[in-house]
Amino acid sequence: MTTKTQDKICWHCASLLSELPHGMFCRHGGVSKSPFTSLNLSYSVGDSPEAVTVNRQLIKQCVGLDYLVSAVQVHGDQVLQARDVQQDKEYAAADALITQQRGVGLLIQQADCQAVLLYDPAQEVIAAVHSGWKGSVLNIIAATVRAMQKQYGTNPHNLRAVISPSLGPCCAEFINWRQELPTSMHRHQVQENYFDFWAISREQLVMEGVQEENIETIGICTACNQDFFSYRRAVKTHGKPWMTGRCGSIIALPI
Repeated sequence: MTTKTQDKICWHCASLLSELPHGMFCRHGGVSKSPFTSLNLSYSVGDSPEAVTVNRQLIKQCVGLDYLVSAVQVHGDQVLQARDVQQDKEYAAADALITQQRGVGLLIQQADCQAVLLYDPAQEVIAAVHSGWKGSVLNIIAATVRAMQKQYGTNPHNLRAVISPSLGPCCAEFINWRQELPTSMHRHQVQENYFDFWAISREQLVMEGVQEENIETIGICTACNQDFFSYRRAVKTHGKPWMTGRCGSIIALPI
């Protein structure tokens, strides 16, 4: 992993995606006011739409993109293909995006959930997956890999996968885990009521045929690290989860 900065904007880059425009952005350097201070990338949390548009333009400039596409994330397993993109766009309800179009950034919006960034260098196709705990239960990672196989002929053996900064095993507490999580996930409990969702995502990727050595986990917990927006930290601090913005992770094919 490497870290880059431009003005006050900071983002992390993965070793496995070094030839691609991409970034996993921190919360600083934008124009949003409190409690969305300051690089909030979501139109759905109550922030000024004008501020979000400026923030998205800023990260496009950092990564070097023509267009930026996202989706209204609903913690489901719907996968959409971004084709013939001619402007910035936010699609209707979906939690994963796939494209072969160059210069188009796929944006995942996060406040503890994972962004799983996928790259198939053989078929030149990318995907970005929003995977919170509900997405993990639905295995949206598998749905996305299978969509890449079906639509673009991806061989999972060729895939590179990056798990972004997100809720770490130190903070992933699930009091009702017996009701919420399937038994297949129970072995990833690291202490009473705490689970390693990074390990769960790695396992789901491997089960779909991705090689262990082609999976990179950034390993930064967004609840611990004040440089990121955190749903759980907002609840703990304010008692109101909507009093926080959303960071972003982006992947694109070079222009």
